[in-house]
Amino acid sequence: MGFEQLAELRDHLRAEKEQAKADSGVPLKRKSPSQAKPRDLDPAVAAIWPLQKHFPLAFPVNPAPKVPLKEGILKDAEQHLELLGITHEQLKLGISTWCRGSRYWASMVENAPRLDLTGQSAGIVTASQAMYAKQQAARQRGQDRRNSAKQKKGVPLTAAETKTEQTAG
Repeated sequence: MGFEQLAELRDHLRAEKEQAKADSGVPLKRKSPSQAKPRDLDPAVAAIWPLQKHFPLAFPVNPAPKVPLKEGILKDAEQHLELLGITHEQLKLGISTWCRGSRYWASMVENAPRLDLTGQSAGIVTASQAMYAKQQAARQRGQDRRNSAKQKKGVPLTAAETKTEQTAG
């Protein structure tokens, strides 16, 4: 199914939903993505949104570049679970997902400042950490190429490959 067909399907489903709500007398409310219910979302995305809302300097919204986070940021964020409205497991998933992918690895350059939750400098990226990030980015690009080649050949991706494909970037 092409993008145009998907867009048409999306629009059709939205129209049906709005019509059903109008018929039931329930006033229509438009939800922004950040207002969507977490059960409707990818769990990692649902955990990242509150981090972006409460700590925008450490978790900037795309297209702003990601920034290297302080080592031990999870421990700092754990103190704000009630404010964030997420569980410890959701927080771990959100931060681990945030710290994977090409946008984060691109931020990991030698001597770049690492930021705490408030956006204050809390260390720097070491040469070995920058090298590791480069290796991860290259590994991800290689995995993406392999997955792309498989898809072109019509070979189904494994569950792990599908997950990697979804979390890249």
